[in-house]
Amino acid sequence: MVDGIFSGLRVIDCASWIAGPAAATILSDFGAEVIKLEPPGAGDPWRAAVPVPGKVTDYWWQLTSRNKRSLAIDLKPVEGLAVLHRLIARADVFITNFPLPVRERLKIAAADLLAVNPRLVYGSISAYGEAGEEAARTGFDATAYWARTGLMDMVRTGAEAEPVRSMPGMGDHPTATALYAAIVTALYRRERTGKGGVAQTSLLQNGLWANGCYVQNRLFGEHVAHRPPRKETPSALANHYRCRDGRWFLMALHNEARQLAGFLKAIEAEHLAADPRFETPLARRANAQVLTGILEAIFAKRDLDDWRVILERAGVTFGPVASVNEAADDAQARAIGALVPFADGGGFTVSSPFHLDGATKVAPARAPSVGQHSEALLREAGYSAEEIARLKGLGVLQQ
Repeated sequence: MVDGIFSGLRVIDCASWIAGPAAATILSDFGAEVIKLEPPGAGDPWRAAVPVPGKVTDYWWQLTSRNKRSLAIDLKPVEGLAVLHRLIARADVFITNFPLPVRERLKIAAADLLAVNPRLVYGSISAYGEAGEEAARTGFDATAYWARTGLMDMVRTGAEAEPVRSMPGMGDHPTATALYAAIVTALYRRERTGKGGVAQTSLLQNGLWANGCYVQNRLFGEHVAHRPPRKETPSALANHYRCRDGRWFLMALHNEARQLAGFLKAIEAEHLAADPRFETPLARRANAQVLTGILEAIFAKRDLDDWRVILERAGVTFGPVASVNEAADDAQARAIGALVPFADGGGFTVSSPFHLDGATKVAPARAPSVGQHSEALLREAGYSAEEIARLKGLGVLQQ
């Protein structure tokens, strides 16, 4: 295994579902040792998610839990908490997304664990933040990131269209990246001060950041209306169009002064430049619906593959509306290391979304089964065979 930037960094992933564990996954990509704490028995509830209806798979578990070792332990008994404390004493980062009251009840709140190890960075994710009346509320990215922040309301084809459901993990993964950033910032502070502390973020805060442009409008007192339907867009040159084969693409021609003439020539519509309805930027916006209709008719004459060549040659910024199947086979995504093979050669996974010059990410290892490494981890922590057997007998430890 290639040693990464975080080689020697010990991380305890005491979180469930996606956002918290995914932050630990990013650390693992760069070489951190990650211990996944799970309740004995079924383990993390994310294991039971069904990626493909009617088919037993662990695809999502492999994505979020690669490179980790699993310790299945019950933290409720004093013996289980004692195991955690021994691990915490040697750890650098602890990550959890348990609701705040649960942390208090289990005695794994920040104050509890920082008392054991003041150098610990306590990575915390919550639904609605850790202050205010809703701090104890539970939530998922669908509710706290997507629905609560205006994103769900705004991302629809028009004011009368139904709100659109979010994709699995759509808010969790960017929130995990934010927690990773907070943890790394806290580690940098620790290098300067010698002290750990709490690094925290929330689904609500990340959803507001994602919807920051419209939220900022409102913060300045503007009324934020629903976006108009596609055919009523204020700019026909920043719109999406359907091709002859039924495929769509999104065009973003924003530098009209430099790009418009070449674009019109490429689509064989140079005459539009002399049309008084489209001669100036102001005129084009005033007649955006008319221009949209004209462009619709033009783009309907060729297939997407044809337009891809034409628009690329003309230097027009655009993107085909790809299916998930196409995204998973994207050669460019593999070229940049966004999609990487598992170390055992059995398929690919989605890598963390950034790279550092000169740093090689760890080849992703398969996610563990529940408690796969319980006994080995306790031996490394100094437990004797007799002590491990006792913990098993008490039902605190599972292997």
